[in-house]
Amino acid sequence: MSDSNGKRLVIIGAGPGGYPAAFNAAHQGFDVTLIDQRANPGGVCLYVGCIPSKALLHVARVIEETKEAANWGVTFSEPKFDLDKLRKFKDKVVTKLTSGLGAMAKQHKVKFMQGRAAFNDNKSLTVSDENGKTKKVEFDFALIATGSRPAMPKVFDVGSDRVMTSTEALDLPDIPKKLLVVGGGYIGLELGTVYQALGSKVTVVEMLSNILPGADKDLSEVLAKSFKARVESILTDTRVSEVKPGKSNVKVKLLSADLNEERTYDRVLVTVGRAPNSQHLGLENLNVKVTERGFIEVDSRRCTGEPNIYAIGDVAGEPGLAHKATFEAKTAINAMAGEPAAYDPAAIPAVVFTDPELAWTGLTEADCLNRGIDHKITKFPWAASGRAVTLDRPDGLTKLIVDPHTDRILGVGIVGISAGDLIAGATLAIEMAATAEDVASTIHPHPTTSETFMEAAELYYGHSPHYIARKGR
Repeated sequence: MSDSNGKRLVIIGAGPGGYPAAFNAAHQGFDVTLIDQRANPGGVCLYVGCIPSKALLHVARVIEETKEAANWGVTFSEPKFDLDKLRKFKDKVVTKLTSGLGAMAKQHKVKFMQGRAAFNDNKSLTVSDENGKTKKVEFDFALIATGSRPAMPKVFDVGSDRVMTSTEALDLPDIPKKLLVVGGGYIGLELGTVYQALGSKVTVVEMLSNILPGADKDLSEVLAKSFKARVESILTDTRVSEVKPGKSNVKVKLLSADLNEERTYDRVLVTVGRAPNSQHLGLENLNVKVTERGFIEVDSRRCTGEPNIYAIGDVAGEPGLAHKATFEAKTAINAMAGEPAAYDPAAIPAVVFTDPELAWTGLTEADCLNRGIDHKITKFPWAASGRAVTLDRPDGLTKLIVDPHTDRILGVGIVGISAGDLIAGATLAIEMAATAEDVASTIHPHPTTSETFMEAAELYYGHSPHYIARKGR
């Protein structure tokens, strides 16, 4: 443990970057003050993001399984929804986790302050509570972990509660008969999955040529095929040019090469990205640089232009992932403690919790092509997986991206049921510089979908016991 006693650390933002940083710093002997506008730690992720959405996605998955069970000879009656009870279930999950973090803060002897913080200079800030009372807090180190908020382009900012961001959508105000989801990224697809399962006719509009533009197309196409079978339509290469809200609906104008049409929906969900929360922090009083997009510039230690002020998470740059912020928290606190520290992950996993799930880590095929990196692709289809077949879910694919000169694994993509639970093993393999031979020679339990990782590695060398790849693949 580093000798850092007596160091006063203030952290602005108690999300998945801020609260792990606080607990880690307290363990290392810092005197920690954690500031957030909510009553307990948790941030966007726990209150209006990762956690409530996954609770609702679990419900959506159960609903879909009741339909799929007919294929196995098991028939259920049509599900009935108690929307109020569903909200309470989601809220109970959130309350349990956030109140638990509040208790942990006390156990770590972290001083928690509820309010809005703004820097006076590089040694102090002022916290304002909801009643307008202020308190000055002095510090030796500061960590900015204020996260991000849903982006709302002007065309959608029409002052109507029928035009929602993810925050409002997670409150389940009602189940619209017709829902337009603007944005084919992970947030839009996840919430579209929830509303579709609950009975909405969902249309997804995406400006680019395919959904989930961050993932490789061969993986996202597997998801798109399943998603298209459930929703009303997916309109790619399409944008919304006009929004006209009414009392009971919203009229939108859709434009594409083949479409110029006004359509009516009960609600519109806007999921076109997130914006960093770098405003109103008093950064103009500091030697801290902010990019045109609003991200705080940091070095490899997550340090800003002020030697004693650091920034992590969504506010410090993409990707906007909770686990990336948590990882950065360790880096920043170790740097403050005077230990060697640098943010240099070889792989950051990303997971889309749709059905099927889609996950990837390390380099994508598109990354390799764009950067001119030599690579070889090997794929194992889940139709050849015994476990996937027993689950009646052969709609999956495991993909390896390998350096042909060293056989090192550069990236992994998985689409299929519970892909998010499988991607951690692939991330470890990349971080440990594993080769395809290392993975192929590691015994994987049978029958599991994790075997698809091993068999994809075996296919890299031309042979798998359960699948013969066609020539040219």
